[in-house]
Amino acid sequence: MQAAETLAILAAGSFFLVGLLTGVWKYQQIHTRESAEAHPYVNIAHRTALLYAFACLLLAKFAQLSVLSETVNTIAVAVQIVFFAAAVLSYVLHGWLADTDNQLRKPHRLGKGALPGGLMVAFMWALIAGEIGGFLVLFYGVILGL
Repeated sequence: MQAAETLAILAAGSFFLVGLLTGVWKYQQIHTRESAEAHPYVNIAHRTALLYAFACLLLAKFAQLSVLSETVNTIAVAVQIVFFAAAVLSYVLHGWLADTDNQLRKPHRLGKGALPGGLMVAFMWALIAGEIGGFLVLFYGVILGL
């Protein structure tokens, strides 16, 4: 198994575990809150972590089928996983702080403070480029091998 596959499999397991743990957190909030609802970002963290777990299995398969070098495949997988993890971490943080129900609404809240608007825009464009670009690299490697 090449490094890219191993990384993707380990990430899948990690995201699945985070999904299960945030599911407990979600249930705890539903059970103890008068509204019987979890904070929106607790819900988002739970669902996203579970979805990224399965996305990482897809990345593992694409890395396995790609005819590109192990280094290229590993970088492509790693970039996507880093952005997946950053997204889940931001959702967990907003759920923990209960500071917003929309992290993209201006001003961009973080706890009692606010982030510079340009920082959020730059991060979102980097995330878009990293996730789509990383997948396009793997997909290209698979297409070459067909």
